[in-house]
Amino acid sequence: MYSNDRHSRPHVSIPPGSQQSMIPASPFSPYAFELTTPAADQQQHMSNPWNNSDQLHVPGAFEPRPHSMLRSRSSSPGRASTVSEAWEPPIAFPEPQLYRSSSQRTTLSPGNASILSHRHSRDALGGDGPPLRREESRLSLASSYDQPDDSDHYETASAGVRSHGDTDSATQQLSNLSLDSEEGLRKFQAGELSEVDQEWYKLVPPEARDALGKKETQRQSVLFEVFKSERDYVSDLEAVQDVFITPLRNASQPIIAENILPGFIAEVFGNLNQILTHHQRLLAALFARQREQHPFVLSIADIILETALNPSFRSAYEIYIKHYPIAESRHRQELKRNLSYQAFVQSVSTDPRIRKRDLVTFLSRSVTRLPRLSLLLEQILKLTDKDSGHPDLESLPISLGIFSDFIKSTQPGIEAAEGKVKFWSLCESLQFQKGETIDMDLYDDSRTLVYSGLVARRTRSSTSGSWTDLTVALLDNYFLLTREETRANAVVKRYLISRPLPLPFLRLGSFSDPPEYRKEYDKDGSVLGLRYHNVPIYPFTIYHASSRANRRYTLYVLSDSIRRKWYNYLVDAIGVNKVRQDGNMYFDAQTLSDSFFRVVGPNYKSGEHLTGKITSAVPFGGGGRNFLAVGCTSGIYVSLRGKDEFRKVLDHPNPTSIAAVQTIEKKTFNRFLVHHDSVLTSYSLDLVARVALGQAQQKTLEASLEKIAGHDTNVLFFRQVLIGSRVLIIYASKKLLQVSLSLQVLEAVDVSETPMSPRRSSSTTGRSFRPFGDAGYVPKDAYEITPLVKTIGICTDDGIVILDPTNLARSTVTVVPNLSDTANNPAMVTLKSRLEDAKPLGLVRCDSSELLVVYDSVGCYITKHGQPSRSCKYVKWETQATSFAHRGAHFLLFSPEFIEIRNIATGRLVQVIEGGSIRFLYSGPAVSSNDTILVSMRGAKNDKDGVSDRIAELVETKELGASNPPVTNGVPAMWAEWDMQ
Repeated sequence: MYSNDRHSRPHVSIPPGSQQSMIPASPFSPYAFELTTPAADQQQHMSNPWNNSDQLHVPGAFEPRPHSMLRSRSSSPGRASTVSEAWEPPIAFPEPQLYRSSSQRTTLSPGNASILSHRHSRDALGGDGPPLRREESRLSLASSYDQPDDSDHYETASAGVRSHGDTDSATQQLSNLSLDSEEGLRKFQAGELSEVDQEWYKLVPPEARDALGKKETQRQSVLFEVFKSERDYVSDLEAVQDVFITPLRNASQPIIAENILPGFIAEVFGNLNQILTHHQRLLAALFARQREQHPFVLSIADIILETALNPSFRSAYEIYIKHYPIAESRHRQELKRNLSYQAFVQSVSTDPRIRKRDLVTFLSRSVTRLPRLSLLLEQILKLTDKDSGHPDLESLPISLGIFSDFIKSTQPGIEAAEGKVKFWSLCESLQFQKGETIDMDLYDDSRTLVYSGLVARRTRSSTSGSWTDLTVALLDNYFLLTREETRANAVVKRYLISRPLPLPFLRLGSFSDPPEYRKEYDKDGSVLGLRYHNVPIYPFTIYHASSRANRRYTLYVLSDSIRRKWYNYLVDAIGVNKVRQDGNMYFDAQTLSDSFFRVVGPNYKSGEHLTGKITSAVPFGGGGRNFLAVGCTSGIYVSLRGKDEFRKVLDHPNPTSIAAVQTIEKKTFNRFLVHHDSVLTSYSLDLVARVALGQAQQKTLEASLEKIAGHDTNVLFFRQVLIGSRVLIIYASKKLLQVSLSLQVLEAVDVSETPMSPRRSSSTTGRSFRPFGDAGYVPKDAYEITPLVKTIGICTDDGIVILDPTNLARSTVTVVPNLSDTANNPAMVTLKSRLEDAKPLGLVRCDSSELLVVYDSVGCYITKHGQPSRSCKYVKWETQATSFAHRGAHFLLFSPEFIEIRNIATGRLVQVIEGGSIRFLYSGPAVSSNDTILVSMRGAKNDKDGVSDRIAELVETKELGASNPPVTNGVPAMWAEWDMQ
């Protein structure tokens, strides 16, 4: 009954055209895929390729193929099984199919084709096996037309068969297939077949191809290409793991430093292992289907669709594809900088699995795999008869739609990653001006390269003009103008020809000027090289908002469309940057007053009393209320804080500065200090508040006057300083013909120590202040006092003089920064040259070992001994500052039109506040105070009489959900050696 003859032929059943039609009622499901459960003795070696178990089906293994069965009403247990399908002449599909038994074969001849109607699978052979029944199976292995009944019996193929001459001839041709076809298939799946023989037609005799017809032959070739490409793809991914990743990890001599190797592998190879796992399963299922149905594979659409619908499959690809540009860039960077890695990549290229292909080829395989698979599926769909009712007509479009939508969805991620790679390449190639450090926050995750391109710039001289080609890069926070230079090793360097221009300061000029013409010399010109032609180029202008004349750039591009593109990108980038800053402010300018104080305008005629320009301000408290005192052109006014209802309390015009000495710990001082007309005086702070509320007369306040200094000398400036629990008033004065300035220190006296009815005292300081130590002297060009913790800094033209305010006469004088070591330090020479024309404004502590020296145009870092740190580099401001203040981790620079807010530790510009006629008013007496910062600027009210002067408080914001930032000032005791506290 079953022959073991090695030359036996596979059995074929060609659907006879006269067989009774068994098409089901539904026109959309003409094929039913029968499912059978393998017998118990086969389940142990026939694994489900779609099983989620850890043991994956090995794609290369050639396993016995389970046989498909067609339901019938009776069966012939003595014969090997074959498939007989219902056939109706109008339906062109299916073509004749071949089914084979893996081990038991009998020869089929035209004479017995009609009686060998069915072959049982191995599961059904022998009395020991389970009874034959229709159960759910792991694979769809056969197709048939459904029967109306649900019988578990199998109908013989001879029922209702009408023999035709053409059909019998085709059967005879396919019956002559040799066992070499199955052996070739085994070698193909195992990767043992030569490259030239890895084609479907090489594994199928000509008789079979002729029997199937031209179109179906083409379709089978494309299906075979799916199997082949999937096998090669899995092989390449496995080669990446075996040839690249594993040797990198296990190298006896580290190719890449051990501390960065895990990160390098993760960045370059990403989640390729996840993709490999999915495709090993897919390949196992495809190979099982191929062994099941070769040489005529009915369909693989169900396998592809199940894969496409798997969310983890798509997720793995999405992660990898979006990361790919970064992976490629990281690999190329390592090749350039690491000779060991370069040698390793070269050595593994001789591996037979690599075939001298670059690693980039393997990394890009997963990026192109799904598009290539989609092309093959589209070709299969195109070659499927549209009138046959084939299941591919329903399943393949679904898979193609899923792949198409998925590929489109990854494009933005790929573009973003490519932009990131270009951005990183730009960052690594930038060459800054010698000595300057610019923290542009380039490696923030949100940083992007918005647009870049080539421009030309005209350089003019007294006699002629020439052109320079530049590369412009527009980031989301800076505009960069660079000159590219390619070195011998193909490394590109980009030299900044101008300081990076922050977008908050970027302004757009004209973008509509007519084109100009540039001479372009022909490369194939005359011997003298004088042949040229004029090329139109289109100008556009940008400039720096705080340096309109010195930092104005007119750039040229090749067309008006490129110019419009630049305009659109610049407008968008500036707008996005502004929105981002407005939504992430470090300091918020909150208005306290914007209508009361007004400056007389050029057309003033109404005669209305205007207060004039604000010169100083100070907040204070009294009686449980908060007040704001403001000095202006016409005197000093006070109001409850938050109300724009000021009342004049003192007739001191244009006070230089005012201060309120209130309560420190348990001490109460209750004095209001005014510096005007080179005289320093004080008044009762309580009376100032009462006059503001209308509870006392102004003359009562004037009666509390105490003259502190200025009766025999001119007070130039003063500063309230807190040293421990002491409140010190330090002021500089100068007498006629005096060469240097006299520096005096007074200590505020607690009201509890003041006699109720004091006798007239010979002291010129009054009863509220007493001298503290002997007077000291500072250079005559001193102009400002900056307090530290235990010491003070006196700003002079030559630097900042550090003194001990508690002992001025005997204090060791130290001038910072110390630039005396210029002979042996070229970097210090550059720094000294840069600071020659800069004006010192004060000092800010960075941490326990470093300070920032703030000048009007730059800043530099020094150690606690006054020596320049950070390789003598400096940070340049965007504006010319007139004063500064600091709070927490930031310091603020004030100029007439802008407030720059920068990070103390790095100098990075984090926020810009724009205004008009900006003046710094107040920041509190303490070094690390959380007290108010007050500024004045041009207000919103502007009419024919004048413009309002606005008072704003700069309130430090906190990130939502964030804890308080760590204190950066460090431990004061760490400053004991230099005592610069």
